[in-house]
Amino acid sequence: MRYSEALRLAMTEEMERDPDVFICGEEVGQYQGTFRVTEGLIQKFGPMRVVDTPISEIGIAGLATGAAMAGLRPIAEFMTWSFALSAMDQLINHAAKITYMSSGRIRCPVVFRGPAGTGNQLSAQHSQSLEAWYAHTPGLKVALPYAPEDAKGLLKTAVRDESPVVFMEHAGLYATRGEVPEDPDFTVPFGQAAVRREGSDVTLIAYSLMVKKCLSAAERLAAEGVSCEVIDLRTLTPLDMDTILASVAKTHRVVVTQEEWRNVGFAAEIAARLADEAFDELDAPIKRVGGADVPMPYARELEQAAIAGEQQILDAVRDAVR
Repeated sequence: MRYSEALRLAMTEEMERDPDVFICGEEVGQYQGTFRVTEGLIQKFGPMRVVDTPISEIGIAGLATGAAMAGLRPIAEFMTWSFALSAMDQLINHAAKITYMSSGRIRCPVVFRGPAGTGNQLSAQHSQSLEAWYAHTPGLKVALPYAPEDAKGLLKTAVRDESPVVFMEHAGLYATRGEVPEDPDFTVPFGQAAVRREGSDVTLIAYSLMVKKCLSAAERLAAEGVSCEVIDLRTLTPLDMDTILASVAKTHRVVVTQEEWRNVGFAAEIAARLADEAFDELDAPIKRVGGADVPMPYARELEQAAIAGEQQILDAVRDAVR
């Protein structure tokens, strides 16, 4: 099943299970979704549960947040997470904080989902990876699935959660395929990382599309005699430090990767926690891989130079193990 199909299956199952679940966003209904993730859902569930909205991210976020506060379970789609910047007030000041500010009397079980990530010559305003902004905010949970199986399982967990969830799907993963359980009770818990490849020499920590790049780099490094363990975080908040610490205790070397700008990114948070909690286990400095600290260029050659890629991972690992 394709990644995009796994997301659609998750939403279909949750809408069939719970009549309070509905979808809203730009072109999610009649147009079937920009990336066809919501294809066929308006025909199945009707326009009251698959709601086409105006082109207004703050309107989408406000509608979904208010509906969640009133007892429904909305899934709000942003056409791209880069566009969600105009809705930051709704996301940060309202959805993330209302449970705390109401002393728990008001819940906000809303999922904000849509494509994220860099690439495809979409230039500076449409090609960003801003997950660290949301992971920085108390009250929000942040999920970034890599595998189609996790796309389904994590999205179902997000819909059932009582907190607002930022669910970021990399546009570069929509066409990828993998085995996906058809069991309608299948879910993937938040805060539980997956070890995608066992290794003994160095730990590669990644999420979303960077998992694919780390696995490819690990395959090449194996030919050089370097054994890499690849960890897929799956969620940033909550963060599974236990799996990370267990791996570092085995390999004693770490490379933390992210697609977003390297400066003040989520990889820095992981590096800081490892310095705090696993300093004595480290045999080499923690290495970070991230995107260049520039707005995303449009020219293909410059774009590729700005995006964190496999070569940077190879260089970081070779530096860590030398």
